[in-house]
Amino acid sequence: MQTSETAPQRTVAALIDKLRGNVIRPADAEYEQARRVHNGMIDRRPAAIARCDDVADVITTVRLAGEGGALLAVRGGGHNAAGLGVCDGGVVLDLSRMRGVRVDPAHATVRVDAGCTLGDVDHATHAFGLATPFGIISTSGVSGLTLGGGIGHLSRRYGLSIDNLLSADVVLADGTFVTASAEQHPDLFWALRGGGGNFGVVTSFEFRCHPVRNVVTGPVLYDLDDAGDVLRWYREFLPSAPDDLNGFFSFMTIPPAPQFPEHLHLRKVCGVVWCYTGPPEREAEVLAPVRAFGNPLLDGLHEAAFPVLQSAFDALYPPGLQWHWRADFIEDITDESIAVHEKFAQVPTVQSTMHMYPIDGAVHDVDRGDTAFGHRDATWASVIIGIDPDPANAPKIKQWTVDYWDALHPHSAGGAYVNFLMAEGDARVRAAYGANYDRLAQIKEHYDPENFFRVNQNIAPGNQEGTPK
Repeated sequence: MQTSETAPQRTVAALIDKLRGNVIRPADAEYEQARRVHNGMIDRRPAAIARCDDVADVITTVRLAGEGGALLAVRGGGHNAAGLGVCDGGVVLDLSRMRGVRVDPAHATVRVDAGCTLGDVDHATHAFGLATPFGIISTSGVSGLTLGGGIGHLSRRYGLSIDNLLSADVVLADGTFVTASAEQHPDLFWALRGGGGNFGVVTSFEFRCHPVRNVVTGPVLYDLDDAGDVLRWYREFLPSAPDDLNGFFSFMTIPPAPQFPEHLHLRKVCGVVWCYTGPPEREAEVLAPVRAFGNPLLDGLHEAAFPVLQSAFDALYPPGLQWHWRADFIEDITDESIAVHEKFAQVPTVQSTMHMYPIDGAVHDVDRGDTAFGHRDATWASVIIGIDPDPANAPKIKQWTVDYWDALHPHSAGGAYVNFLMAEGDARVRAAYGANYDRLAQIKEHYDPENFFRVNQNIAPGNQEGTPK
């Protein structure tokens, strides 16, 4: 297969002729908006954006792009940190119109089309008192989040998104359609659970659901001067807490929003965003240590419908902001790492932040080799994100992010959650998968030997070197 960074015009013409959905080209009025992804730092210009209406459109787009030697990027929700849902000169396969959700309450499962956001699924499952473990921003795409692993508020109790994945419909590099599950194409199913978009275009997912309706949630926030004490308490308390309590640590600026007291607006703080999903009769007991610790500036714990928690950060992070990410897995929050956190705790802009997401509890109930997500021995997934609406501040937020990560990385477990990677090179991709990388490369060799799906955190086929994006 010949490849090119510019989609041949005959490929674009064929897409226009054969797709049920529409094809957007650079001369079209909607092109400038259609090519944008969530990260405003990403500025790529594809030759065409194929907005697929159904699986047939996905098969057609994959086949035509392959036959024409066109570079192909696959876009679900567009939240990918590195902007890998878009490419220069190639074809974007846009799944955003494929947003059907079907809940089966009798079997506690949900079938989700590949263009769905987390909010789409939460809306559908909540009506039945159910939820599937996902992330923390409701506008995130189900596809990208799941294929990278899926860390979120329910992880300690119910595992990662991939730990609840029952099957996936996939269009392969040659345009064939298969279903991957524990019984069908089990090697592909293994790879999809954490291996990203390296193996095909998933057109729908089937997930296991769990009984979740209302949760006790909210931030408990402290003065920055208390950060060291909070981190030392947090590292001891949370791993020993029941799995139905989740809480991610954060450095943040309190936004000027009505739910926060006006005297705290724009104050830089540290804190933990909690989510308790256990029995109501145990709430007071489980949360007693949280309420008893330290001198919080704000105790925001309250009962809320689960979708309210999932969408709590949406307004703070609309599409188009400048984002720069750095991440690592963490086994222990050491005293040395706490000193680094204290040094960089003053986030440079209102939306910049650092999060540490717990990935113990139910996540540790799955063996490292059972899915492509291989860092089952880590306790936290940390991410440092410089964020601002103004492109003029991009150098500042990038410098803070990189400096912070450079100082913190020596205290990490090695590797990082693949959904948090920017374009950081083949070595970082290999570290993200650790001991599972070689098996992933062999499965890639079987399902995509020519590395057609390479606009991703790329796993090269067999023992080849990674292909530049």
